[in-house]
Amino acid sequence: MKLRLPGRRDPDQTPAAPSGDTGELTEQLVKAGGKGRPTPKRSEAQGRRQGPPPPPPTTRKEAYKRMREQQALRRAETRQGAARGDDSYLPARDRGPVRKLVRDVVDSRRNVGGLFLAVAAVALIGTFVPSLAVKSYSSFVLFGYFLLLIADSVVLGRRVKRAVTARFPDQDHKMKGLVWYGISRSTMVRRWRFPKPEVELGAQV
Repeated sequence: MKLRLPGRRDPDQTPAAPSGDTGELTEQLVKAGGKGRPTPKRSEAQGRRQGPPPPPPTTRKEAYKRMREQQALRRAETRQGAARGDDSYLPARDRGPVRKLVRDVVDSRRNVGGLFLAVAAVALIGTFVPSLAVKSYSSFVLFGYFLLLIADSVVLGRRVKRAVTARFPDQDHKMKGLVWYGISRSTMVRRWRFPKPEVELGAQV
C-alpha cells in the first residue's frame, strides 16, 4: 500500500486536462507570444518606432531655423503639387477644368511657338556677324518665323475655341483670355512648361 503525502501528485496519475475550450486557450497563448498576426509593413513599423515630437525650441535662433525648414518643406510640396497639375496648388490663372483643357490642346500638338527661343538665338547671333549678307539672312529668317507663328497661333486659337465649346457648352467663357493663355503656353519649350504636360503629342483631346 502506497502512502500519498498531501499536496504531492502521484507520478502514475495522468494530469487532468485544463477546463475550458482548448482552442481558446491556444489562441490566448499565441497572442501572448506575439505570433498569429501578419507581420507589419516596414513603413508601419518605422512609424511606430518614431519617438515623441521634438521639444519646443528653447532659443530664438532655433525657432527661426525650424520655421525656415517648415517653409522650405511647404514650398517643395507646393512645387510638386503644381507640377503635377493639382488645382489646390496652382495659381489662379491655371486653375479649373477649362484651363486644363486648353493646356491639353496645346500639349497635344507641335507648335511653331516652341521654336521661338532657337530662332531668336540665331537671329541675335546674326546681328553680331560683320557680314551684311548674314545680317540680312537673319532678319529674313526672323521675319518669316513671325509670319509662321501668327498663322499657327490663329490655328491654335480656333482649335482651343472648338474644344472648349464642345466640352463645356453651357458655360460662359472668356475666349480671348483662354486663347491667349494657350498661345503663351505654346511659345514655351515643351519640357519647360508649367504645369507639366499630361498628354502625349498627337493625342486626341
